[in-house]
Amino acid sequence: MVHRPSVPMTQQASSSSPAQAASSPSWSVDNTSTGLSLTLNGEWKALSDELMQFPEAALTAASPKAGQSLLIDPTGLKGWDSGFIMFLWNVKQAAFQASLVFDDRSLPSSAQRLLALLPGKAGHPSPHQDAREGILARIGGTTLDILQEISTSSSLLLDVLRGAFRALRGKSSMRLKDLLVDVWNAGPSALLIVSIVNFLIGAILAFVGLLELRKFAAQIYVTNLVGIASAREISAIMTAIIMAGRTGGAYAARISTMQGNEEIDALQVTGISVAGYILLPSILSLILMMPLLYLYGTLVAIFGGFVVSMTMMDLSPTGYWLSTFNGVELSQFAFGFIKALFFAGFIALAACRIGLKAGRSAADVGIAATRAVVIGIVGVIALDAIFAVLANAVGI
Repeated sequence: MVHRPSVPMTQQASSSSPAQAASSPSWSVDNTSTGLSLTLNGEWKALSDELMQFPEAALTAASPKAGQSLLIDPTGLKGWDSGFIMFLWNVKQAAFQASLVFDDRSLPSSAQRLLALLPGKAGHPSPHQDAREGILARIGGTTLDILQEISTSSSLLLDVLRGAFRALRGKSSMRLKDLLVDVWNAGPSALLIVSIVNFLIGAILAFVGLLELRKFAAQIYVTNLVGIASAREISAIMTAIIMAGRTGGAYAARISTMQGNEEIDALQVTGISVAGYILLPSILSLILMMPLLYLYGTLVAIFGGFVVSMTMMDLSPTGYWLSTFNGVELSQFAFGFIKALFFAGFIALAACRIGLKAGRSAADVGIAATRAVVIGIVGVIALDAIFAVLANAVGI
């Protein structure tokens, strides 16, 4: 039995030439001594209106036996493209349903390769599943993610510490040039913005303090207010926030860019420690510079309070500085110095970790930088709250 397109051929029969009709696609299924044979004729083009679907009942109508072969005979095939491959795939599905062995060895090699790219049988769409999870499942998943992140970050910190010990013995892969560049970027390059912010913060503290203390004729205590607040809390927090936005974001963007350029993969393939070569200079430079920036920022904040106080209260410059340093104990500076060390370590480690787990596209660089800034600022404030509780417990 020979099958041709019904409607299109009926329309073309009256206006098409015999040559065009002969090139129209057609197929036939015949019983042979070795099994069923599917004979193909004509041109099979996807843009042609004459392409047809292979009916599922075409093979069962020939009463095949299970395990028989379905041989494809392309002797009359004149031309084909992807439309021909789709037709063959329909034939293959029908042969699978009829328990026949689809034999495509006589097809052109290119057609065999294209047909091999398609799955052996049509897949059925999976039923829709409700994506909503129970609250316990969400809590459990979030907890596992947090524990996994803590474990990964701890391993990264240990790698950095091992790299630092190797650097002390002169066996680290860290280059001195990289360390000096990072020290410059994390320290002297940040002096301007640290100066501006801390000066204004000190001036604001003095201005607000004078307005309130004047009600009680206690303006002289504004020196203690500015000094203690700057040394104990404000300068450490503001300097850390500045470095989280400036240096932490830069670390994350740089490392995520290296991730996208496959530079991190290249280092790992060549056996170079990423923690020692990339992360150690960045983390070490920020840990070295942050406490110094804190001390500098504290002095600038006190100077900002001094400038405002000289314009609003009757006190000599010498009296202001003597009152400040007599009222602020050295332990306050030591407490802020220690906090600055921990802030620096957290900002640098978090930024490097975010950069390492970032994606490889250009958009992921911006996402990594944003996340590093946000996590750095929130983490600094959370750490400061922990230090406040500890300081209260030990009586500092």
